[in-house]
Amino acid sequence: MTYFPLIVILVFLFLMTLKQVNQYERGVKFTMGRFSGIVEPGWRVIVPVFQQIRKVDMRLKAVDVPSQDAITKDNVSAKINAVIYYKVVDAAKAVIEVENVYYAVLQLAQTTMRNTAGEVTLDELLSQRTVISDKIEKTVDAATMGWGVEVTSVELKDINLPADMVRTIAKQAEAERERRAVIISAEGEALAADNLAKAAKILGETPGALHLRTLNSINDISSDQSNTVVFTVPLEILRAYVGDKICPTVEVKKKE
Repeated sequence: MTYFPLIVILVFLFLMTLKQVNQYERGVKFTMGRFSGIVEPGWRVIVPVFQQIRKVDMRLKAVDVPSQDAITKDNVSAKINAVIYYKVVDAAKAVIEVENVYYAVLQLAQTTMRNTAGEVTLDELLSQRTVISDKIEKTVDAATMGWGVEVTSVELKDINLPADMVRTIAKQAEAERERRAVIISAEGEALAADNLAKAAKILGETPGALHLRTLNSINDISSDQSNTVVFTVPLEILRAYVGDKICPTVEVKKKE
């Protein structure tokens, strides 16, 4: 029984040396102030005083980059907001090379967004979001590789413009729609005129076609019995009724 307190103290000291590293973490171990290796997930023995461990989260992180005031290449002010997705791929560099890797990545993303927006016009910023996002991603990723960080994606969320610029863009879009409507209407009228010209040519070159068209129009007008139609019959129509080819029975009656 005299050894029981000593055993309890030894067990307690041993438990104090155990450090747990979760599956999604990696530990950076320092021995007497110098980097001595990466600690894998699980329970690890760390000698107090002589050794210490810094845990690094290796999971993918989504960070909302605050809205940044930017001026485009054509001198239009805008507020840009984005989301950056990144993860630590080298725990040792993330601890040794930079003091606070998460804060450093956020600040770098903000400055890169402003610089990239200043290199494009407003129209390019609004219509080429994917291209601009890819450019920001490559720039940030190239700068953070030395920190042990990999940027997987950058997505532009919102592009807020001043109220007067929004009204100007709306007017421009309305004018563009009116221009397209006028062009489509003019093309339709040109096509209709071309078809009418072809129809008139066919009616003029075909014998009796104009008379048949006139009779068809008269039939359409007289379909409603409540209408009274007064028209002058051209002489050519009367000749059509008494001709041999169109109405031979009339000629037979005249001979009798």
